[in-house]
Amino acid sequence: MTVPLLSCLVLPDQAPAEFLVRVRDAEQAGVRTVWTYDHLSWRDLADGPWFGTVPLLAAAAGATSTVRLGAQVATPNFRHPVPFAKEVMTLDHVAAGRLELGVGAGAEDADARVLGRPPASRKERADRFEEWATLLTALLEQDRTDFRGSFYIAEDARMIPGCVQRPRVPLTVAATGPRSMRLAALIGSAWVTYGPYRQSPAPQEWLAAIAEQNRSLDAAIADVAPGKRIRRIAQVALDETRPFRDADTYRQFARDVAAAGFDELTVHWPRSDGRGVPAAALDMVVATHSGS
Repeated sequence: MTVPLLSCLVLPDQAPAEFLVRVRDAEQAGVRTVWTYDHLSWRDLADGPWFGTVPLLAAAAGATSTVRLGAQVATPNFRHPVPFAKEVMTLDHVAAGRLELGVGAGAEDADARVLGRPPASRKERADRFEEWATLLTALLEQDRTDFRGSFYIAEDARMIPGCVQRPRVPLTVAATGPRSMRLAALIGSAWVTYGPYRQSPAPQEWLAAIAEQNRSLDAAIADVAPGKRIRRIAQVALDETRPFRDADTYRQFARDVAAAGFDELTVHWPRSDGRGVPAAALDMVVATHSGS
């Protein structure tokens, strides 16, 4: 039985030099994509160092040559589509066409409050994300864009010379609900899920949940983009270590992820605080996916 491709997350909470060491290590290990989180601060790490996603990815592009690099996930919480599209286009050139971009609606967390905006309902966040993603997609595909919506306006926005990748940088859409699934089917080259929102579900519960979400994506594709092929990515939580207990457990876990319909599995690269893939298990994880 096959296993998914391996990708990883390297968090931007370490000095840039150390971040680049870890990215290069991941590239040497053969992962498909190195992602980093696109937040201004994050959960229990909010009181410590946290560096900017775009400059870190630019530095990583210069320090690597083969691995794909991505932000996961950019949201409307603090990103305006016009200046952000310019940064994404530029990053794609710096990375010589190796850039991936994860996008999502954004939670009602610190990133949503930092600019002083009033709290938004779930529907308002979904409306805003749909418009944000629609405009971002147009900006990345066109030399010149005019747009007037409920949340965003673009007047003669220029994106020249455009992305290296055509028609644009591929988008990985984070989606779980019916509306965001349909958007993923329309604009996504890939889809990513973190599984159920409940904290620390048992691995079998998590696998059942992502399999059900995968079927929901199938239904959305059949509805709005019949026949479209979308790469499916499952992401293991930062604090989840049970799948890495031993080689047999992890090998079966990876096979179960593939059986649930996923092409790629994302893990957090080993960290100095002990979270993510346990350092002692890294070689086992890499070996499981080698040649997949």
